[in-house]
Amino acid sequence: MELFKIKRDIPFMSYGKLTTFISLVTFVLAVFFLLTRGLNLSVEFTGGTVMEVQYTQGAEVNQVRNRLNSISDGEVQVQALGTNRHIMIRLPNKEGVPSAQLSNQVMDLLKADNPDVTLRQVEFIGPQVGDELVTNGLLALAMVIVGIIIYLSVRFEWRFAVAAIIANMHDVIIILGFFAFFQWEFSLTVLAGILAVLGYSVNESVVVFDRIRENFRKPAMRNKSVPEIIDNAITATMSRTIITHGSTEAMVLSMLIFGGAALHGFALALTIGIVFGIYSSVLVASPLLIMFGLDRDNLAKPQKKKEEAVV
Repeated sequence: MELFKIKRDIPFMSYGKLTTFISLVTFVLAVFFLLTRGLNLSVEFTGGTVMEVQYTQGAEVNQVRNRLNSISDGEVQVQALGTNRHIMIRLPNKEGVPSAQLSNQVMDLLKADNPDVTLRQVEFIGPQVGDELVTNGLLALAMVIVGIIIYLSVRFEWRFAVAAIIANMHDVIIILGFFAFFQWEFSLTVLAGILAVLGYSVNESVVVFDRIRENFRKPAMRNKSVPEIIDNAITATMSRTIITHGSTEAMVLSMLIFGGAALHGFALALTIGIVFGIYSSVLVASPLLIMFGLDRDNLAKPQKKKEEAVV
């Protein structure tokens, strides 16, 4: 479906070296922040206590956080679940203090300020469970990457597969770099968002790659250079890209703004991933095809002429 059609091809590949350089710089910065600042792992990975409390009249989140910092060895995470009447509290494990005792201390402090506060639920996550989640999360990410490599290698020529994998890894590292730089909490929902971004980015790459492959086989494109063929393919898919990604981004932004704390990390990862997914599919993966030496001989296989049946 096309709501509009761009008549003249946009010369994307003429900026290929510049966009590749920008991508390399952002990638290096993301890796630098990951190594120097690290990820702010949630208690689901590190182990700790997760509590959900309810107030009758509402509570001030910053005040609750400051109050609880006195009993915790690490950073206390306090979030409002929709309204400030429902508060989620996440505390890291404290050496020598059982989780049950730590939760009782939290309730004693909160009730000292507001006797109406009640405990709705509490969960205890041990360090062993956190290590298990880290291992399983990395395993899931590795399995997705391997699956994408196999799929693209079977469907396309190896240059396409390698270019798409580099572009997708670019997206993942950029998202992680944002979370490391701003020290946003990295939770299981964020990991789920990253896995979703991988699939989303691959889909965009496949659409562009399919059109590039078709262009190489069109008689009208025989006299065109490789950059011109790629430019035509990207331009032809622009309408679809704007419609699809624009509507998806609008939905994700609504989750980010109105979804509350439960969906915040997931929506944030998707918001960043969709933007960079479009960028990498067009301005990272496509220039890499030229760098890898893609030409007509790689794709346009000569068709065998059918012999006429002799009567």
